Amino acid sequence: MAIGRGRDFAALLDELISEDDEHAGGVPASLNSLDYLSVAEELHSGRINFTDRRAQVEYDEHRMAEPVEPRSKAASKAAEAPPSPPLTTDPDDIARELGLSQAIEPKILDRLRREFAFRNHPDRVPAHLRANAMMRMQVANMLIDEAKRGKFKPRGAGEARA
Repeated sequence: MAIGRGRDFAALLDELISEDDEHAGGVPASLNSLDYLSVAEELHSGRINFTDRRAQVEYDEHRMAEPVEPRSKAASKAAEAPPSPPLTTDPDDIARELGLSQAIEPKILDRLRREFAFRNHPDRVPAHLRANAMMRMQVANMLIDEAKRGKFKPRGAGEARA
């Protein structure tokens, strides 16, 4: 195979295919055994008739052919486990979870926001926890924004947040 700057990718592929054919004993290997144009033509011709009834029969035959395996103990326990409870939306708990303090660099705050979102984003939690996750994200974003503006003050024991 000759290497040159003026060659295009298609020429390189053609050369590789011809070398592969030589190694296979001169019999060209079919790169693609399916003619997509003929399949599309057949589908649009109207000669293929696939009714709902025929689909149901095919499905039933396939379903009956597969043996049903008993569920493992771990799978049955997971199915019976109650849904996990929602996490807290208390700003103080979220501030502790974020590890916020008065003097944190904005770059670190941005990293904390991304990490919190990775763990708690509504798109990453089960459906029954999405509203709670949205609240947690809003509280975390508010706390991080306060910290970036320098207005975040960690609460001590017994203090109330306004």
